[in-house]
Amino acid sequence: MKKLEEAVTFATNMHSGQTRKITNLPYILHPMETAVIVSTMTKDEDLIIASLLHDVIEDTPATEDDVRDLFGEHILSLIKSETENKRNTLPPEQTWRIRKEESLLDLRDATHDEQILWLADKLSNIRSMAEQYMVIGDKIFEAFHEKRKSEHEWYYRTILDILRPGFCNTFAFKEYERHVNDIFGGDTK
Repeated sequence: MKKLEEAVTFATNMHSGQTRKITNLPYILHPMETAVIVSTMTKDEDLIIASLLHDVIEDTPATEDDVRDLFGEHILSLIKSETENKRNTLPPEQTWRIRKEESLLDLRDATHDEQILWLADKLSNIRSMAEQYMVIGDKIFEAFHEKRKSEHEWYYRTILDILRPGFCNTFAFKEYERHVNDIFGGDTK
């Protein structure tokens, strides 16, 4: 339990001052929600810790060495399974599609535990998106680097297709699928 508490503190410190797109809520709420979702699918402490820390390498000054030194190689490996190469020398709107294509390739090859982390992260993201979509509709896409709704639909539906075999009977997957259909329309099953 001490390691989990240390992860909460570390993630909170690393994400200090960051906010979520659209809502401007403190960013730390996203990794915390992701951890709660993970904890509904597994009691594996390392996986729950990885979910708390899943964005620290990608979106904060924390390094792989920081995570390895504090939480170990296994947790670092879980985090890296979902960390995008942001290509910080290029504008994010120019790299969005390639980053998502690379991520989807990683997801296809991911272990079951890594896929749990993915599902929890994407469910947290789409919950936030669905909430705002109900208020402002398609204008929500103006807040993202990729403005085309069709590209987001491609990404979120591809995740559905990849995760369906291992997770179709889980509450998290069913909720994720419902939000995808609410935002992008219909049921593609």
